[in-house]
Amino acid sequence: MLTDTHVHLDLQEYAADLSAVLMASRAAGVGRWIVPAVSASAWPWLTRLHLQHPGLFYALGLHPWFLAEESDASLQQLADWLERLPPGLVAIGECGLDSKVTVAMDLQWHYLQAQVALACQHRLPLILHSRGGHEPLLGLLRRVRPPAGGVLHAFSGSLQQAEQFIELGFALGIGGVITYPRAQKTRRAVAALPAQWLILETDGPTMPLAGYQGQRNTPERVVNVLAELGALRGEEPQHLAEQIACNVLRLFPRLSHASDPQGSPVPHLAG
Repeated sequence: MLTDTHVHLDLQEYAADLSAVLMASRAAGVGRWIVPAVSASAWPWLTRLHLQHPGLFYALGLHPWFLAEESDASLQQLADWLERLPPGLVAIGECGLDSKVTVAMDLQWHYLQAQVALACQHRLPLILHSRGGHEPLLGLLRRVRPPAGGVLHAFSGSLQQAEQFIELGFALGIGGVITYPRAQKTRRAVAALPAQWLILETDGPTMPLAGYQGQRNTPERVVNVLAELGALRGEEPQHLAEQIACNVLRLFPRLSHASDPQGSPVPHLAG
């Protein structure tokens, strides 16, 4: 069973047909989903989605794009939620740094450091967002060494950058960017990286794959990402899928506390 490790199924773009989206995903062989929060207001809704849809899990965090909506009360709320450790919670995130938005960097640092500290305290993996912030983010991770590691979401960097995150216990979230021939640096990197540090994601509803521009991105497209990854690495997709399934459970051990969702087939993927 494949997992879309980063898809925003709680957003309005899926509100009208979420059950159908998940049914199509299961039919394609993608039977588990991790939904990272972007704001505190979303957290109660994520817990309800987990109860309504077998196989749907979530992370709680504060995204750097939306910090103007938050306050230190949001961080206290997050600490309270983590103390309760509600069912379906598998990670902290999406959190991180983004130099391309207007949110002040000192504010981004304040919220990021608090969330990393909570991840260390509760030994939960982090789902990290990084755009134009790899070096300061790596510096923070080297100082505190989060014990449960996590994932660098939407990896689109070089082999050297990837290896630095791997050294700190962070896997790389591989998505639609590798389906674009122009992304040569990233395509070369994912071809050379050790398979045990790769996981799959869509970042739906955005980040469409090549050939699907202008369309809503959906979790069934994980199969397309897998096929492209296998082609770049010269590996059979089925064999790669088995390794990636092990990676997901290693990185997000709370996924294994729940039964596999009923009706989710084990994918048979052609080479």
